[in-house]
Amino acid sequence: MDELLYETRDGIGFITLNRPQARNAMTFPMYEKLREIALAAGEDRSLRALVITGAGEKAFAAGTDISQFTEFRTPEDALQYEERIDRVLSALEACPKPTIAAIAGACTGGGAGIAAVCDMRIAAANARIGFPIAKTLGNCLSMANYARLAALIGPARVIDLVYTARLIEAEEARAIGLVSEVLPDHAALQARAEALARTIAGHAPLTLRATKEAMRRLRLAARQVEGDDLVTMCFTSNDFREGVANFLAKKPASWTGT
Repeated sequence: MDELLYETRDGIGFITLNRPQARNAMTFPMYEKLREIALAAGEDRSLRALVITGAGEKAFAAGTDISQFTEFRTPEDALQYEERIDRVLSALEACPKPTIAAIAGACTGGGAGIAAVCDMRIAAANARIGFPIAKTLGNCLSMANYARLAALIGPARVIDLVYTARLIEAEEARAIGLVSEVLPDHAALQARAEALARTIAGHAPLTLRATKEAMRRLRLAARQVEGDDLVTMCFTSNDFREGVANFLAKKPASWTGT
């Protein structure tokens, strides 16, 4: 089964993260295919908007597949991972076509990162969004992703989400501006995402492109701050290795701060 699906219908591109058996957790090939689609979409003159969603009703994407972290040992492993993810998110962020994330169920970690770089986010009532890494793996976000989130919901809410490791529900996500609409169920979410994409597709493309690029440029300044030392501190720690092992074994982590 193809783990990432892509089709176009009447000028709208539809990307489906397609691992419902794993709550659409992202593998490295899925990330790379998402990047390829984003880059190609920017060159496709017939395309007017992109919609990203997860297969099924239980998840948009439950982060990166944790099994891919088991061999992490060195600072280079950590930095290469974050560089890989940032290449993908940057391609999606810089894609000149409007992007809409249609979120149902779990949207966590890397999945929430994908949603955060989309231009618009709408959610089903069962959406749960967050970055529970302080509870699960003991890693951290890249400086670029901290900057993106802070620009989206503000530093205080980023700290709240990461410190508490909680997943916020759809209505709270709307209240803080993380999503713009909440739909009653998955079917209504899919219908609204397509309708919204078609509305946007009928508007002046250069206005949309200029607005998107202006917002991206405003976020860039905060991303110039150095953060590699924070990434390597977390990803090469004993806590991270134990966090990965215990997550896969479905055991609670025991943090030591080392």
